[in-house]
Amino acid sequence: MNWTGRWFLLCLVTILSGCATGISQYARSQVTYHGSFSVLQADISRHRGEVVMLGGKVVETHSTQFVSEITVLQLPLDGRGRPIDGDRTEGRYLVRSAQFLDPALYEKGTLITVVGTLTGGESRLIGGFSYVHPVVEILEVKTWHGRQDTEPSFHLGIGVGTWF
Repeated sequence: MNWTGRWFLLCLVTILSGCATGISQYARSQVTYHGSFSVLQADISRHRGEVVMLGGKVVETHSTQFVSEITVLQLPLDGRGRPIDGDRTEGRYLVRSAQFLDPALYEKGTLITVVGTLTGGESRLIGGFSYVHPVVEILEVKTWHGRQDTEPSFHLGIGVGTWF
């Protein structure tokens, strides 16, 4: 392959990798529950064993020798599977893993998307109120950093202008 062909291939791979969703196609194909978080939370026992894809913002992370746990404030997902940061939430859930999840990587405020198996629910207090958290065992997790783009990451134009 000549240099022009190699250059074209490198550019194509770079562009396509920038369009990646972050959650693998394999993990997405495992998802069996496609309903809302509120329906899932309202009847956890009915949906136990379902594979879910949920997004949200890390509230806190705890890791011990045997298990890591992340408390997540649920947020809706965009078409790429990234949580939409804002105040549209339907509650909280717990993410668990037998693998060590470093609290420095999953620090408070980090946006994450999780694909995992719903294993049950656990009641915990939030501000003195008892609240049932769905518990999800991780199959795959993706952290999202940086700003959330609401428009394309490239722009084409003609003429002189400015960008703010």
